[in-house]
Amino acid sequence: MLFAAVFAAGCHRGPRLVIGSKDFTEQIVLGELLADAAQQHPGPPVEVVRRFDLGGTLICHRALEAGRISVYPEYTGTALADIFHQPPPADAAAAWRQTRADYARLGLRISPPLGFDDSFAILVRQTTATRLHLETLSDLARVAPRLRAGFGYEFMERPDGYRGLARAYHLHFAAPPHVMDLALTYMALAARRVDVIAGDSTAGRIAALHLRQLRDDRHFFPAYQAIYVYRPEAAPLLRPILARLAGRISTAAMRAMNAEVDVDHQDPKAVALRWLATLPAQ
Repeated sequence: MLFAAVFAAGCHRGPRLVIGSKDFTEQIVLGELLADAAQQHPGPPVEVVRRFDLGGTLICHRALEAGRISVYPEYTGTALADIFHQPPPADAAAAWRQTRADYARLGLRISPPLGFDDSFAILVRQTTATRLHLETLSDLARVAPRLRAGFGYEFMERPDGYRGLARAYHLHFAAPPHVMDLALTYMALAARRVDVIAGDSTAGRIAALHLRQLRDDRHFFPAYQAIYVYRPEAAPLLRPILARLAGRISTAAMRAMNAEVDVDHQDPKAVALRWLATLPAQ
């Protein structure tokens, strides 16, 4: 018995991966996709620890730097504007290269792009768009003094958020925007408590709630390619797993997965597993 106990204590533990995410549906789905792909990876079983719903960009970034998580999903434009405080290039490939270089200076690495761009989406109700003839953000600026806006906390603080958008389009709403949790902005818009929100271009609720995304005709928003950011010690485990996901998640696929969670109230893990089953095995 003593020999067995000593032998068990001396056994080598398998690889461990601590996956974080921000506090909205798409991030949790992307976290689940990576977690489930890691557990399907051939070789020694991977111990996966899920630390989802951590908060905003800077909270996740600090957790990664401190080693409290191994990896989390991010977006190129968000990283460049919010973490590195520089204007992202308009070209998506240049934005990815710049993002990779900036993280490398911190000793961190990024995955290839996952295949979709999740830009901010300025949304109004379809009925409002029809009544006021709104197609673009320039159209919105024309009637903004008659409308009420509601934005998430991060959108209000980021340089590529409300303040920059307001300067670019000379936006002046009927009152200062209501500030609320991102998920609540969709409900507030549908319930007519506000008239304009800043959502995500891949949000499943856009179609379900009959919303209209206004075109960014002055190209204010940069590329927001989805990636994973990770610590270098996780690289040997993550490289083949990330290669399986790279370039495979289309905008339509991400929007559909988000809708399954937010609209159909399905479990993010079940949604991720179902989508992974469509990919070739490793």
